[in-house]
Amino acid sequence: MTETIRSILAFLIVLGVLVFFHELGHYLAARARGVVVEAFSIGFGPTLLSWKARSGTVWKISALPLGGYVKMQGWGDDEDAPKLPGSFAAANLGSKALIVAAGPIANFILAFVLFTGLFVAAGQVVVQPILSKVQPGSPAAIGGLLPGDHILSVGGHNIVHFEDMQGFVAAHPDTEILITFSRNGAVMTKQIMTGHKDMDGDEIGMLGVEGDQVSTVRLSPVAAVTAAGAETWNLTQETATGLANLILHGRGAHDLGGPLRIAQMSGKVAALGLPSLVSFIAMLSVNLGLINLVPIPILDGGHLLFYAGEAVYGKPIPKRAQEFGLRCGFALLLSLFVFTTVNDLTQLGAVHWVQHLFG
Repeated sequence: MTETIRSILAFLIVLGVLVFFHELGHYLAARARGVVVEAFSIGFGPTLLSWKARSGTVWKISALPLGGYVKMQGWGDDEDAPKLPGSFAAANLGSKALIVAAGPIANFILAFVLFTGLFVAAGQVVVQPILSKVQPGSPAAIGGLLPGDHILSVGGHNIVHFEDMQGFVAAHPDTEILITFSRNGAVMTKQIMTGHKDMDGDEIGMLGVEGDQVSTVRLSPVAAVTAAGAETWNLTQETATGLANLILHGRGAHDLGGPLRIAQMSGKVAALGLPSLVSFIAMLSVNLGLINLVPIPILDGGHLLFYAGEAVYGKPIPKRAQEFGLRCGFALLLSLFVFTTVNDLTQLGAVHWVQHLFG
């Protein structure tokens, strides 16, 4: 019971932070472009708590905590409807695109800020370039590397973290490289031919080694900013690659998780402490930002697609075409929600339990 309560509370915190900053991006961009914001809601459905700001915006928390919205004056109005000053409909095309894109942008900024604060306050967790395991028959084993070897340089490039070596080797499949390492206090050098393996359709280099010795390094504010930028960028690239493989090739569909999986993971991460929870929120923030940029009508990316079409053709996409796209987008998202929920229930054992119950 305690674990369930912790998971629910952690999930509400994680989702609340992500939704708030996403919608805050839309809100701030709208205000900056002179668009009147009528309501800012965390959650959907009946209002639980609300207050009205001097700007006229009604801020509220609603009963269903699975998202949120910013209601702008004139949002969704027909093209033929009167365009009131301060309405979204009266804004120029560039302002509309900026307001819509500001939500995902806010998610990337949030991830960057969280990583920066985390690296300064708690430190950055890094894997040391020390081999914990060398797979038998692997290029590393054939080349003479042993568990405990401390890698100093690969191909003439100094190695500080284990991922530095991974990145260089991955970019050089089937290539002879010079590896310098320390073993029992002695510095040694070996020429090793890398192997290769298929990774999502691409051929990458491999050595067949693992590293599990981690350390936490507290960074200065300047170093933390640089590291946070690199972490956010790398995470964005990895997530974008995963999304592309899912959309184009259907790879990784069985790993997709929905609210139930996120709630379960939120509880487990929260149990590890605040730094782990902050890192988890930052990771999900990048995911949320990228997913919202996918050009599916009903998502921010879908609206940006409509605006791009308007910019090309010189006039808005026909209302009927937009409505059809929104219906298709809603159906796709609903199907995805059902699919991920089934995945979640399968992972949690509920599907197996029902199958067992009915023989």
